[in-house]
Amino acid sequence: MEKQVNKQADIDQAGNVRQGEELNLESLLPWLSTHIPHLNGIPTVTQYAGGASNWTYCLAFKNPTGKSSDVILRRGPAGTKAKGAHDMGREYRLQDALKPVYPYVPEMLAHCEDEAVIGAEFYVMEKFNGIIPRKNMPKNLIISPHQTRTLCENALDGLIELHKVDYQAANLSHIAKGSGYTQRQIDGWINRYQKARTWNVPKANYICDWLKDNIPDNEHICLTHNDFRFDNLVLNAQEPTQIIGVLDWELATLGDPLMDLGNSLAYWVQANDDRLAKSTRRQPTHLPGMYSRHEVIDYYLDKTGFKVDNFAFYEVYGLFRLAAIAQQIYYRYHHKQTNNPAFKNIWLFVHYLMWQCRQAIKGKR
Repeated sequence: MEKQVNKQADIDQAGNVRQGEELNLESLLPWLSTHIPHLNGIPTVTQYAGGASNWTYCLAFKNPTGKSSDVILRRGPAGTKAKGAHDMGREYRLQDALKPVYPYVPEMLAHCEDEAVIGAEFYVMEKFNGIIPRKNMPKNLIISPHQTRTLCENALDGLIELHKVDYQAANLSHIAKGSGYTQRQIDGWINRYQKARTWNVPKANYICDWLKDNIPDNEHICLTHNDFRFDNLVLNAQEPTQIIGVLDWELATLGDPLMDLGNSLAYWVQANDDRLAKSTRRQPTHLPGMYSRHEVIDYYLDKTGFKVDNFAFYEVYGLFRLAAIAQQIYYRYHHKQTNNPAFKNIWLFVHYLMWQCRQAIKGKR
């Protein structure tokens, strides 16, 4: 018999606010009372530790009945940012437009461009109450291999559903150029990596040249998330195979769906991977019943009808892009723009991802 116990405890909770990343409530609360009038009083503020890019907070307000009204506030990090990165206005407007046609998006409540309020542009949105499958499932959640497989399929179906959204009907044609996406991504991520490179990570010339030389002739354009992972999904606490929300739309754009899948696979650490891969796992893709990377690819291609002779390009792209993102984060730590201790050894992860790229090129991943 399959069961889940103590479901309420499974609902994801934020933790203590990191030192140096506190919100200025003195200036924030008057702004909130003007733009979201139903939020009254002084909230309890907590912060989500999972995000290595934007800073995400939970603001819990008590209404007159004593019941809590929780909202989420997102802002960009401190320090030097890549051009176009951490654009809170774009992220807000994209989700606001997408909500009517893709129900897994949270409701947008308000957006603030005035950096004087809390020191950065930010927006406030609905909070989904559910389970976020982080590195491990909650300890008191019992999930069978059959349920795990169903969850995996539901997650992939959610990605496929996004790729089938009519972005023109949703008035999202303007968010990106579309055609030529593949070339722009390869050139762009190579440039970002080189600009963020520190002395202790590889130059990666071989991988960069391989990507440039192996760009597929054909591309498909659709709405892509580009960070579609289990720890960006919210599950129904009553039925943990059901997805009720998709979070973190910072990198969403009009792009190639196979590249979006390659991005997801870069985080996919499976049960038979090596010790170093397992040490970097941040989602429960190791559980019995979970699809392997090859099964993920086969499932997606079968469901969508895409024909791909060699998926290696998309895997290498996803891994290299992740290495560039990690290096951008480490760059901020290296130059003392953030003191988050979680970023101290990310440069070692960059080395490992470059090795994974070479393995994927050889067909050994």
